[in-house]
Amino acid sequence: MGFATWQTTPVGGCGRPPCINQVVRPIPQLGAINQFESASSSVYHGLTATLNRRVANGFYFRLAYTFSHAIDDGQDALVAGQPATVQNSYSTKSERGPSVTDQRQRLSLSWMAEPTPLAGQTLLGRIVDHWKLAGVMTYGSGRPTDARVSGDPNQDGNTSNDRLAGYGRNSFVGPDYATVDMRLSRKVKLVGHYRLELTGESFNLFNRDNRRYVVTDNGFYNSAGQFVTLTKQVTPGGRYYPAYYQRPTSFMRATNAYAPRQMQLAMRLIF
Repeated sequence: MGFATWQTTPVGGCGRPPCINQVVRPIPQLGAINQFESASSSVYHGLTATLNRRVANGFYFRLAYTFSHAIDDGQDALVAGQPATVQNSYSTKSERGPSVTDQRQRLSLSWMAEPTPLAGQTLLGRIVDHWKLAGVMTYGSGRPTDARVSGDPNQDGNTSNDRLAGYGRNSFVGPDYATVDMRLSRKVKLVGHYRLELTGESFNLFNRDNRRYVVTDNGFYNSAGQFVTLTKQVTPGGRYYPAYYQRPTSFMRATNAYAPRQMQLAMRLIF
């Protein structure tokens, strides 16, 4: 909803209508009026399933899956010191949509294995046994992203609260996320009470390219376009427009990524 009005007659500075008039405030002597109130609402629906195996024969695992949906109307829309992000302050219910914390699916698997197939056998058992393998696998579906438009198309004087026309808040979904971390360790008995622990770890073992958008205090956002007000008339298709949307080539393209594969080795002396 815009706060400016259309002018369809060639009067004043509108030589070739239609034109967008400047915003007319109810009280022109006042600028923006900020109102803070506890009027937001949120709802969360979730389903969780867990499969767990306790430690037995040197093996343990835990599998957990969550399907959820978080909906709100932008409870963090008015952050002190930041411009209001409510697009239409006369209709705050229009902000209702997926929360910035909404993640529809999440799967996690953790396991630990410490097999001792040659227990009791002296030489070969010392070589094969006493190894410990552990890991964590995590997958999360994409989180919501807001399609912002710069240039103040609704002409309310706030350049931080405009969305792409025809789309609600957080209407787009960003990239998913998956990673596998693993750890291999072994304790070696030395003389007396001395032990030597050898460890090898890898984070993001398969070096998955986990892309992401820029994260702000209000959640994810992506630049969906720029509303350009013309200083001169143009005639696309023989019609005159006072402004137009300029779509960037980077829309819905990730601007950053999580850490790549990392590996580390460690040795610790226990006494």
